[in-house]
Amino acid sequence: MEEQVFVEQPPDYIKIGHEHKVYKLKKALYGLKQAPRAWYSHIEAYLMKVGFLKCPYEHTLFVKSENEGKMLIVCLYVDDLIFTGNCEIMFQEFKKSMMDEFEMFDLDVMHYFLGIEVVKARDGIFISQKKYIGEILDKFQMKDYNPANTPTEFGLKLNKDHEGKKVDNTFYKQIVGKRIICYLQGTRNFGIFYRKGGKSILFGFSDSDYAGDQGDSTSVFMFGTSAISWSSKKQSIVTLSSTEAEFVVATTCTCQAIWQRRILEELKFKQPETTTVFCDNSSTIKLSKNPVPHGRNKHIGVRFYFLRDLTNERVIDLKFCRSDEQLADMFTKSLKISFFQNLRRLIKVCTLGDPI
Repeated sequence: MEEQVFVEQPPDYIKIGHEHKVYKLKKALYGLKQAPRAWYSHIEAYLMKVGFLKCPYEHTLFVKSENEGKMLIVCLYVDDLIFTGNCEIMFQEFKKSMMDEFEMFDLDVMHYFLGIEVVKARDGIFISQKKYIGEILDKFQMKDYNPANTPTEFGLKLNKDHEGKKVDNTFYKQIVGKRIICYLQGTRNFGIFYRKGGKSILFGFSDSDYAGDQGDSTSVFMFGTSAISWSSKKQSIVTLSSTEAEFVVATTCTCQAIWQRRILEELKFKQPETTTVFCDNSSTIKLSKNPVPHGRNKHIGVRFYFLRDLTNERVIDLKFCRSDEQLADMFTKSLKISFFQNLRRLIKVCTLGDPI
């Protein structure tokens, strides 16, 4: 007599009605480069069949609209879905249809996703990375380190030390790979608060720290009163002056602005007005509006004059702002504590429960 063997299924892999059976693997799926494409093609076809429209500017974003302004927005990340909208009936119909077509779990209101914690309050939404930060500090034995109020010491200039002490490259790259971008202050619950209502206006800030580091470029975008996007990275080219450095990063910033304007239009938040980008370099602003070539800037690549075209078409308006109002400075410069904390407050970074 053949003895029946019972296999304990791993969590979330149990087939209802066949709890003591396992799938026979004919071909590996996970790890193959074809797997994500096959899964995306399958779910894309299904969402299109049930009435969703794929955003042409962000292929993981799907929008379904009905009469009286009803809307359902679905964001896809591999095999995880986030959806939001303004109609409870559409919510229920969507969840039922997805569970009928796929084996999915309804995790209810989002509280944690991709390292981001979400707290829904009466007057808005608060997002933070408290748990993620705590895991990083535990992993690298840094939980008992002294907290800092700013990312870097005020006035600090970093230079390469070719004769410095050697460190473990793997350990360093692991820390950098975790992308601790701004700063950690103990394990306090810092995050960004998004308040309900208000004006739905997109505007941005661009900055480049040519004097401190000839490659740093930063852009920050605000929608209403809170930050929705920020980027801080090395420029891909070598610039020869602060004006050129600011002009290059302003052009990169406007490219991001165009993409965000198109995304917002798909979500029924069309930006009819010119998008303002604030810059603290007056020469850059003049260069974006003055078509006369100059000996000191005629070497700048043609593709960066895309900014001038957008300015002439009144899609982008480059405006001057004072250094103490330049939000992007917090990502590129070593600032005094009071100055840094003021800029942090302006993008609505706070602790949960604090007034802003």
